[in-house]
Amino acid sequence: MASGGHHGHEVTYKGLTLHAPATWHTYVGKGMCSLMWFWIFYRAYHDGDAFLFGHAPHFEHELHQEGHHEATGSH
Repeated sequence: MASGGHHGHEVTYKGLTLHAPATWHTYVGKGMCSLMWFWIFYRAYHDGDAFLFGHAPHFEHELHQEGHHEATGSH
């Protein structure tokens, strides 16, 4: 059986060998995790009220009025 280069520690359990990740994999993983949390907090900051409390009824009324004006052609 051919094996890749030996980079760091390996763990073998029931015939499955797990290799340590390369340094760049670790940094890219941490960067993607940071980006994910930034996005979650950004969306929570901007849309948190709608997520927690739902849309306010007056917003739905405005959307209904806009649809009514478009359908009738009045402004």
